[in-house]
Amino acid sequence: MIPQDPVMLLSYINMKLRDEYDNLDSLAEGLDLSKGELQDIVSKLESIGYIYDKVNNKFS
Repeated sequence: MIPQDPVMLLSYINMKLRDEYDNLDSLAEGLDLSKGELQDIVSKLESIGYIYDKVNNKFS
């Protein structure tokens, strides 16, 4: 289950990106997320000041 708390979500998503997935699209596919669900995650992380960095494949 994906954490709902934004700080826990940040940690979870960055761990998955670091350890298992090369980009957000592969993360969404691997976790069986719709485009809308992925956008909700991105928006939630942006709301606490974190933006996806494609070069480093993490939210920072």
